[in-house]
Amino acid sequence: MTTRGGAGMESDAVPARIDKRGGIWKQVVHYRVLYVMMLPGIAYFILFHYVPMYGVTLAFKNFLFMEGISGSPWVGLKHFEKAFSDPYFFQIIRNTLLISLYKLFFGFPVPILFALLLNEVTSLRFKKLVQTASYLPHFISWVVMSGIFIMVFSFDGPINELIKALGGDPVLFLADERYFRSILVITDIFKGFGWGSIIYFAAISGIDPQLYEAAIMDGAGRLQRALRITLPMLVPVIAIMLILNMSGILDAGFDQIFNMYNPSVYHVSDIIDTYVYRKGLVEMQYSYSSAVGLFKSAVALILILIVNRIVRTIGGKEYALW
Repeated sequence: MTTRGGAGMESDAVPARIDKRGGIWKQVVHYRVLYVMMLPGIAYFILFHYVPMYGVTLAFKNFLFMEGISGSPWVGLKHFEKAFSDPYFFQIIRNTLLISLYKLFFGFPVPILFALLLNEVTSLRFKKLVQTASYLPHFISWVVMSGIFIMVFSFDGPINELIKALGGDPVLFLADERYFRSILVITDIFKGFGWGSIIYFAAISGIDPQLYEAAIMDGAGRLQRALRITLPMLVPVIAIMLILNMSGILDAGFDQIFNMYNPSVYHVSDIIDTYVYRKGLVEMQYSYSSAVGLFKSAVALILILIVNRIVRTIGGKEYALW
């Protein structure tokens, strides 16, 4: 009886699995147009993000140009040991973390504050004008933006002209270690705060207007509505954006720093990406630079997992990425 019962249970379970599979395929067929639209994006990530991961093997090999990646001999963790035994390597890690944390601490709240303030503007025309003006710097490359900022902070630039007019001595801002990191943070905020506020504007537009109407009936002012309705409703989006920002904590902004720094400020501005660039493309130490780059990616993955776990524990599933 046990055997027959077990067989019966198994026969009952098989159709359920078949029905489930059939349901999945029916969903695929039903939404086939959407899946086709996804194909270019999927192809992009496969070709430009997953296929190049084969090059990670360079970090464990002694790359020989004539032999190629597959023909180069394995050396294990030799390049990682070389990196960790170099005192300058820890200096660039320190620079990367400091610059990234400065940008996160001072730059992360700016798009949120900008979205909250602009949301209170009643003139639709003025709001669109300000939004458009704030987006524009994002579409200008760091090559152009760096040229503008170098002129602004140059010895004969407008800032030094103002300092001289006030009786002070001109300062070489971009060649002075005391000011360079601050300039990086300020210019990064200027370029990205408008574009970064888009997602917060979208989240604000999705808030139920009845909440504001009820708050007005209760006598809440603009500031109270912003602090007690708008800001709390933005918390899930803020949490997700914080997780995404933490995943790039070791980036620090290669394009910006590469176009603005110079040897006189290497001590405070040389980061992992610029170090990898010099070692890999300039000095042609491909295996060593691959090892450093792989270390950076591994740390970034660990950080995003930790932050996502913390946010999930504190705020719940709706505040985390997964």
